[in-house]
Amino acid sequence: MKRKLTYIDRDEAITYDLVDTVVAINRTAAVVKGGRRFSFSALTVVGNENGVVGIGFGKAKDVPSAMEKAKKDGYKHLVRISRKGNTIPHAVMGVFGAARVKLIPAAPGTGIIAGGAVRSVVEKAGIRDILTKAYGSRNPINLVKATLDGLARLKTREEVQKLRGVKL
Repeated sequence: MKRKLTYIDRDEAITYDLVDTVVAINRTAAVVKGGRRFSFSALTVVGNENGVVGIGFGKAKDVPSAMEKAKKDGYKHLVRISRKGNTIPHAVMGVFGAARVKLIPAAPGTGIIAGGAVRSVVEKAGIRDILTKAYGSRNPINLVKATLDGLARLKTREEVQKLRGVKL
């Protein structure tokens, strides 16, 4: 199921103190007459650790250029996340491709119980206490996108009341 994510205006993104983390770097080889020609792709997570997070993907002939492209792409795809204190408002399942990530709110002091790819997204979103479980694909790119899908589905009690026009 495809979901349209609400992205934050680029001009607004400049005002944040964004921090980026490289999640994965992939090397691909094209076999040509003279041997192998390598190219690289990088996946980064960008966030202000206070409810704004984005993912970026870049490809280039060398690693530093791929990382820079991925960082710039991350700035273009920022999403605001609903939080409840240092955790999330409710349990949710994020899906992308064959990867599924279950995000469960945790008690204060629990910390982040997550694997590497999921952990990077959750940390950059500013969530401090959460339980996660990844199902299906273990591909870091799909896991990061599934995590962002799950975080984008979150709604606080106030947001739901406003949407429904009912007091909960």
